[in-house]
Amino acid sequence: MKTKIIKVNINNRSSFNKLKSAAELIRNGKLVVFPTETVYGLGADATDTNAVRNIYKAKGRPSDNPLIVHIANPQDAEKYAYTNSLYYKLADKFMPGPLTVIMKSKSSIPKTTRGGLDTVAIRCPQNAVARKLIEYSKRPIAAPSANLSGSPSPTSFKHVCDDMNGRVNMIINSSDSDFGLESTIVKIEDENTLTLLRPGKITVDDLRGVCEKVNVAHAVTEELKEGERALSPGMKYRHYSPKAPLILLDGSIEKISEYLSGEDDSHTAVILYDEDIDILKEHLMNVDFYNFGASNDRLTQAHRLFYILREVDKKGYKKIFAPLPSQEGIGLALYNRMIRASAHNIIKL
Repeated sequence: MKTKIIKVNINNRSSFNKLKSAAELIRNGKLVVFPTETVYGLGADATDTNAVRNIYKAKGRPSDNPLIVHIANPQDAEKYAYTNSLYYKLADKFMPGPLTVIMKSKSSIPKTTRGGLDTVAIRCPQNAVARKLIEYSKRPIAAPSANLSGSPSPTSFKHVCDDMNGRVNMIINSSDSDFGLESTIVKIEDENTLTLLRPGKITVDDLRGVCEKVNVAHAVTEELKEGERALSPGMKYRHYSPKAPLILLDGSIEKISEYLSGEDDSHTAVILYDEDIDILKEHLMNVDFYNFGASNDRLTQAHRLFYILREVDKKGYKKIFAPLPSQEGIGLALYNRMIRASAHNIIKL
Protein backbone atom coordinates (compact mmCIF):
# COMPACT_ATOMS: atom_id res chain seq x y z
CA MET A 1 0.00 0.00 0.00
CA LYS A 2 1.24 3.49 -0.88
CA THR A 3 1.01 5.76 2.18
CA LYS A 4 0.40 9.46 1.61
CA ILE A 5 1.97 11.82 4.15
CA ILE A 6 0.69 15.31 4.91
CA LYS A 7 2.29 17.86 7.23
CA VAL A 8 -0.05 19.71 9.60
CA ASN A 9 1.34 22.27 12.04
CA ILE A 10 -0.69 22.32 15.26
CA ASN A 11 0.27 25.99 15.74
CA ASN A 12 -0.81 27.04 12.22
CA ARG A 13 -4.58 26.78 11.82
CA SER A 14 -4.39 27.51 8.08
CA SER A 15 -2.59 24.17 7.63
CA PHE A 16 -5.68 22.43 9.07
CA ASN A 17 -7.30 22.67 5.62
CA LYS A 18 -5.07 19.76 4.61
CA LEU A 19 -7.09 17.61 7.00
CA LYS A 20 -10.05 17.66 4.62
CA SER A 21 -8.34 15.09 2.41
CA ALA A 22 -7.71 12.92 5.48
CA ALA A 23 -11.35 13.27 6.50
CA GLU A 24 -12.46 12.14 3.05
CA LEU A 25 -10.36 9.00 3.44
CA ILE A 26 -12.01 8.29 6.81
CA ARG A 27 -15.47 8.67 5.25
CA ASN A 28 -14.44 6.23 2.50
CA GLY A 29 -13.41 3.50 4.93
CA LYS A 30 -9.65 4.12 4.77
CA LEU A 31 -6.98 4.23 7.50
CA VAL A 32 -5.43 7.50 8.69
CA VAL A 33 -2.76 7.93 11.40
CA PHE A 34 -3.21 11.13 13.38
CA PRO A 35 -1.61 12.83 16.42
CA THR A 36 -3.16 13.14 19.87
CA GLU A 37 -1.87 14.58 23.13
CA THR A 38 -1.20 11.04 24.41
CA VAL A 39 0.20 8.98 21.49
CA TYR A 40 -0.40 8.82 17.73
CA GLY A 41 -3.60 6.98 16.80
CA LEU A 42 -4.49 4.66 13.90
CA GLY A 43 -7.94 5.85 12.85
CA ALA A 44 -10.91 4.66 10.81
CA ASP A 45 -14.67 5.22 10.80
CA ALA A 46 -15.87 3.58 14.03
CA THR A 47 -19.24 2.75 12.43
CA ASP A 48 -17.70 0.96 9.43
CA THR A 49 -17.10 -2.71 10.26
CA ASN A 50 -14.78 -3.33 7.30
CA ALA A 51 -12.68 -0.25 8.06
CA VAL A 52 -12.35 -1.34 11.70
CA ARG A 53 -11.28 -4.84 10.62
CA ASN A 54 -8.52 -3.17 8.62
CA ILE A 55 -7.28 -1.46 11.80
CA TYR A 56 -6.85 -4.85 13.43
CA LYS A 57 -5.14 -6.15 10.30
CA ALA A 58 -2.72 -3.20 10.03
CA LYS A 59 -1.70 -3.54 13.67
CA GLY A 60 -1.74 -7.32 13.89
CA ARG A 61 -4.08 -6.79 16.86
CA PRO A 62 -6.36 -9.48 18.37
CA SER A 63 -9.98 -8.77 17.43
CA ASP A 64 -11.18 -9.21 21.02
CA ASN A 65 -9.19 -6.14 22.09
CA PRO A 66 -11.71 -3.24 22.06
CA LEU A 67 -11.00 0.08 20.33
CA ILE A 68 -11.51 3.60 21.64
CA VAL A 69 -14.05 5.77 19.79
CA HIS A 70 -12.85 9.38 19.41
CA ILE A 71 -15.38 12.21 19.19
CA ALA A 72 -15.04 15.94 18.47
CA ASN A 73 -17.20 17.15 21.38
CA PRO A 74 -18.12 15.48 24.68
CA GLN A 75 -21.88 15.71 24.00
CA ASP A 76 -21.43 13.61 20.84
CA ALA A 77 -21.22 10.59 23.16
CA GLU A 78 -25.03 10.61 23.20
CA LYS A 79 -25.05 9.15 19.68
CA TYR A 80 -22.97 6.14 20.63
CA ALA A 81 -23.39 5.41 24.36
CA TYR A 82 -25.95 5.51 27.18
CA THR A 83 -24.58 8.41 29.20
CA ASN A 84 -25.50 9.52 32.71
CA SER A 85 -24.81 12.40 35.07
CA LEU A 86 -21.41 10.98 36.08
CA TYR A 87 -20.27 11.02 32.46
CA TYR A 88 -21.07 14.71 32.22
CA LYS A 89 -19.29 15.45 35.50
CA LEU A 90 -16.19 13.74 34.06
CA ALA A 91 -16.63 15.55 30.75
CA ASP A 92 -16.95 18.94 32.42
CA LYS A 93 -13.75 18.36 34.37
CA PHE A 94 -11.50 16.45 31.97
CA MET A 95 -12.73 16.80 28.37
CA PRO A 96 -11.34 17.52 25.89
CA GLY A 97 -8.40 15.63 27.37
CA PRO A 98 -6.66 12.29 28.01
CA LEU A 99 -9.66 10.48 29.49
CA THR A 100 -11.60 7.54 28.02
CA VAL A 101 -14.97 6.61 29.52
CA ILE A 102 -16.54 3.17 29.08
CA MET A 103 -20.34 3.01 29.04
CA LYS A 104 -23.05 0.73 27.68
CA SER A 105 -23.00 0.99 23.90
CA LYS A 106 -25.78 1.95 21.52
CA SER A 107 -26.22 -0.07 18.33
CA SER A 108 -24.63 2.74 16.28
CA ILE A 109 -21.21 1.29 17.19
CA PRO A 110 -20.73 -2.22 15.77
CA LYS A 111 -19.47 -5.09 17.92
CA THR A 112 -16.30 -5.29 15.85
CA THR A 113 -15.26 -1.88 17.18
CA ARG A 114 -16.20 -2.91 20.73
CA GLY A 115 -14.22 -6.16 20.67
CA GLY A 116 -17.48 -8.08 21.08
CA LEU A 117 -18.39 -6.32 24.34
CA ASP A 118 -21.68 -4.58 25.11
CA THR A 119 -19.81 -1.45 26.16
CA VAL A 120 -18.08 1.29 24.17
CA ALA A 121 -15.02 3.38 25.08
CA ILE A 122 -15.47 7.10 24.36
CA ARG A 123 -12.77 9.78 24.27
CA CYS A 124 -12.69 13.44 23.21
CA PRO A 125 -9.02 14.28 22.56
CA GLN A 126 -7.46 17.60 23.45
CA ASN A 127 -5.15 17.75 20.44
CA ALA A 128 -6.54 20.34 18.00
CA VAL A 129 -5.46 18.39 14.88
CA ALA A 130 -7.24 15.26 16.11
CA ARG A 131 -10.45 17.10 16.93
CA LYS A 132 -10.51 18.96 13.60
CA LEU A 133 -10.00 15.67 11.74
CA ILE A 134 -12.99 14.16 13.57
CA GLU A 135 -15.05 17.28 12.90
CA TYR A 136 -14.24 17.30 9.17
CA SER A 137 -14.88 13.54 8.93
CA LYS A 138 -18.35 13.84 10.47
CA ARG A 139 -17.69 10.35 11.82
CA PRO A 140 -16.62 8.94 15.17
CA ILE A 141 -13.07 7.67 14.72
CA ALA A 142 -12.01 4.34 16.20
CA ALA A 143 -8.31 4.53 16.97
CA PRO A 144 -5.86 2.40 18.93
CA SER A 145 -2.22 3.50 19.13
CA ALA A 146 -0.54 3.54 15.71
CA ASN A 147 2.02 0.79 16.36
CA LEU A 148 2.38 -2.87 15.55
CA SER A 149 0.52 -4.79 18.25
CA GLY A 150 2.60 -5.37 21.37
CA SER A 151 5.38 -2.89 20.55
CA PRO A 152 5.86 0.50 22.28
CA SER A 153 3.28 3.10 21.31
CA PRO A 154 4.49 5.87 18.98
CA THR A 155 4.79 9.42 20.30
CA SER A 156 6.42 10.94 17.19
CA PHE A 157 5.92 10.98 13.43
CA LYS A 158 9.25 9.19 12.98
CA HIS A 159 8.19 6.23 15.11
CA VAL A 160 4.79 6.06 13.40
CA CYS A 161 6.52 5.73 10.03
CA ASP A 162 8.70 2.91 11.38
CA ASP A 163 5.56 0.82 11.99
CA MET A 164 2.83 2.10 9.69
CA ASN A 165 4.36 3.37 6.45
CA GLY A 166 2.96 1.07 3.75
CA ARG A 167 0.21 -0.29 6.02
CA VAL A 168 -2.17 2.71 6.04
CA ASN A 169 -3.57 5.17 3.49
CA MET A 170 -2.31 8.35 5.15
CA ILE A 171 -0.09 9.54 7.99
CA ILE A 172 -0.50 13.05 9.38
CA ASN A 173 2.93 14.42 10.27
CA SER A 174 2.47 16.75 13.24
CA SER A 175 4.06 17.53 16.60
CA ASP A 176 5.27 14.96 19.12
CA SER A 177 2.71 13.84 21.70
CA ASP A 178 2.60 16.07 24.78
CA PHE A 179 2.10 13.42 27.47
CA GLY A 180 3.48 10.24 25.91
CA LEU A 181 1.31 7.56 27.56
CA GLU A 182 -2.18 6.53 26.47
CA SER A 183 -5.31 7.97 28.05
CA THR A 184 -6.70 7.10 31.45
CA ILE A 185 -9.60 4.63 31.01
CA VAL A 186 -12.49 4.42 33.46
CA LYS A 187 -15.68 2.37 33.38
CA ILE A 188 -18.88 3.88 34.76
CA GLU A 189 -20.48 1.29 37.04
CA ASP A 190 -23.36 3.48 38.25
CA GLU A 191 -24.09 7.14 39.00
CA ASN A 192 -21.59 7.14 41.87
CA THR A 193 -18.93 4.54 41.02
CA LEU A 194 -16.00 4.30 38.62
CA THR A 195 -13.52 1.50 37.94
CA LEU A 196 -10.07 2.50 36.74
CA LEU A 197 -9.02 0.08 33.98
CA ARG A 198 -5.93 1.88 32.67
CA PRO A 199 -4.08 4.69 34.48
CA GLY A 200 -2.81 7.75 32.63
CA LYS A 201 -2.23 11.46 33.15
CA ILE A 202 -5.58 11.80 34.94
CA THR A 203 -4.83 10.11 38.26
CA VAL A 204 -6.93 8.28 40.84
CA ASP A 205 -6.86 11.38 43.04
CA ASP A 206 -8.02 13.52 40.11
CA LEU A 207 -10.94 11.15 39.51
CA ARG A 208 -11.88 11.13 43.20
CA GLY A 209 -12.28 14.89 42.95
CA VAL A 210 -15.31 14.15 40.73
CA CYS A 211 -16.45 10.72 41.95
CA GLU A 212 -15.77 9.66 45.52
CA LYS A 213 -15.88 5.91 44.82
CA VAL A 214 -13.10 4.94 42.40
CA ASN A 215 -12.08 1.29 42.34
CA VAL A 216 -8.81 0.19 40.72
CA ALA A 217 -9.09 -2.98 38.62
CA HIS A 218 -6.64 -5.68 39.68
CA ALA A 219 -5.32 -5.86 36.08
CA VAL A 220 -3.83 -2.37 36.48
CA THR A 221 -1.00 -3.80 38.60
CA GLU A 222 -1.37 -7.55 38.07
CA GLU A 223 -1.66 -10.08 35.25
CA LEU A 224 -5.03 -10.86 33.67
CA LYS A 225 -6.43 -14.07 35.12
CA GLU A 226 -6.69 -17.21 33.01
CA GLY A 227 -9.49 -16.74 30.46
CA GLU A 228 -10.29 -13.20 31.65
CA ARG A 229 -11.54 -10.81 28.94
CA ALA A 230 -9.77 -7.52 28.34
CA LEU A 231 -12.34 -4.84 29.21
CA SER A 232 -10.21 -2.06 27.75
CA PRO A 233 -7.12 -1.57 25.57
CA GLY A 234 -3.81 -2.17 27.33
CA MET A 235 -4.96 -4.96 29.62
CA LYS A 236 -3.23 -7.78 27.74
CA TYR A 237 -0.44 -9.69 29.48
CA ARG A 238 2.50 -8.36 27.43
CA HIS A 239 2.17 -4.98 25.82
CA TYR A 240 4.24 -1.89 24.96
CA SER A 241 7.23 -4.22 24.68
CA PRO A 242 10.71 -3.78 23.20
CA LYS A 243 12.20 -6.77 21.39
CA ALA A 244 14.84 -7.43 24.07
CA PRO A 245 13.73 -8.57 27.55
CA LEU A 246 13.00 -5.64 29.86
CA ILE A 247 13.87 -6.34 33.49
CA LEU A 248 12.56 -4.05 36.24
CA LEU A 249 14.72 -3.57 39.35
CA ASP A 250 12.92 -2.85 42.63
CA GLY A 251 15.44 -1.37 45.07
CA SER A 252 17.69 1.55 45.99
CA ILE A 253 20.32 2.88 43.58
CA GLU A 254 22.98 1.24 45.75
CA LYS A 255 21.34 -2.17 45.40
CA ILE A 256 20.75 -1.60 41.69
CA SER A 257 24.43 -0.71 41.27
CA GLU A 258 25.50 -3.85 43.12
CA TYR A 259 23.16 -6.05 41.09
CA LEU A 260 24.27 -4.61 37.76
CA SER A 261 27.99 -5.00 38.54
CA GLY A 262 27.78 -8.40 36.85
CA GLU A 263 26.10 -6.93 33.77
CA ASP A 264 28.95 -4.75 32.48
CA ASP A 265 28.31 -5.75 28.90
CA SER A 266 28.05 -3.78 25.67
CA HIS A 267 24.84 -5.71 24.84
CA THR A 268 23.08 -4.22 27.88
CA ALA A 269 21.04 -1.02 28.15
CA VAL A 270 20.17 0.64 31.47
CA ILE A 271 17.35 3.17 31.80
CA LEU A 272 18.02 5.32 34.86
CA TYR A 273 16.96 8.48 36.63
CA ASP A 274 18.98 11.56 35.80
CA GLU A 275 20.72 11.82 39.18
CA ASP A 276 21.66 8.13 39.30
CA ILE A 277 23.46 7.81 35.96
CA ASP A 278 26.76 9.30 37.19
CA ILE A 279 26.75 6.93 40.18
CA LEU A 280 26.54 3.86 37.96
CA LYS A 281 28.87 5.16 35.26
CA GLU A 282 31.73 4.87 37.77
CA HIS A 283 31.11 1.12 38.05
CA LEU A 284 29.74 0.15 34.65
CA MET A 285 31.98 1.13 31.77
CA ASN A 286 30.49 -0.87 28.92
CA VAL A 287 26.72 -0.58 29.22
CA ASP A 288 24.70 2.17 27.51
CA PHE A 289 22.65 4.49 29.71
CA TYR A 290 19.35 6.18 28.82
CA ASN A 291 18.18 9.19 30.84
CA PHE A 292 14.65 8.71 32.18
CA GLY A 293 14.43 12.19 33.76
CA ALA A 294 14.69 13.18 37.41
CA SER A 295 13.38 10.59 39.89
CA ASN A 296 10.61 12.94 41.05
CA ASP A 297 9.64 14.16 37.56
CA ARG A 298 6.92 11.71 36.51
CA LEU A 299 5.71 13.86 33.61
CA THR A 300 9.13 13.78 31.95
CA GLN A 301 9.37 10.03 32.54
CA ALA A 302 5.94 9.50 30.96
CA HIS A 303 6.95 11.63 27.98
CA ARG A 304 10.19 9.68 27.48
CA LEU A 305 9.21 6.07 28.23
CA PHE A 306 7.97 4.86 24.83
CA TYR A 307 10.54 6.97 22.99
CA ILE A 308 13.36 5.32 24.95
CA LEU A 309 11.94 1.81 24.49
CA ARG A 310 11.84 2.37 20.73
CA GLU A 311 15.36 3.79 20.65
CA VAL A 312 16.84 0.84 22.57
CA ASP A 313 15.07 -1.51 20.15
CA LYS A 314 17.22 -0.18 17.32
CA LYS A 315 20.51 -1.09 19.01
CA GLY A 316 19.98 -4.85 19.30
CA TYR A 317 20.57 -5.15 23.05
CA LYS A 318 20.21 -8.53 24.70
CA LYS A 319 18.91 -7.06 27.98
CA ILE A 320 17.32 -3.83 29.13
CA PHE A 321 17.17 -2.82 32.80
CA ALA A 322 15.03 -0.08 34.34
CA PRO A 323 13.94 0.98 37.84
CA LEU A 324 10.46 -0.03 39.00
CA PRO A 325 8.46 3.19 39.49
CA SER A 326 6.24 3.91 42.46
CA GLN A 327 2.47 3.70 42.15
CA GLU A 328 1.82 7.23 43.39
CA GLY A 329 -0.02 9.68 41.13
CA ILE A 330 1.17 9.50 37.51
CA GLY A 331 3.64 6.86 38.71
CA LEU A 332 0.79 4.34 38.54
CA ALA A 333 0.57 4.88 34.76
CA LEU A 334 4.31 4.35 34.39
CA TYR A 335 4.16 1.28 36.63
CA ASN A 336 1.28 -0.16 34.58
CA ARG A 337 3.05 0.31 31.21
CA MET A 338 6.41 -0.92 32.46
CA ILE A 339 5.15 -4.14 34.09
CA ARG A 340 3.41 -4.99 30.82
CA ALA A 341 6.43 -4.06 28.73
CA SER A 342 8.50 -6.39 30.94
CA ALA A 343 5.85 -9.16 31.09
CA HIS A 344 5.96 -8.72 34.89
CA ASN A 345 9.71 -9.48 34.97
CA ILE A 346 10.53 -7.77 38.28
CA ILE A 347 13.57 -8.45 40.49
CA LYS A 348 13.23 -7.44 44.14
CA LEU A 349 16.60 -6.27 45.45
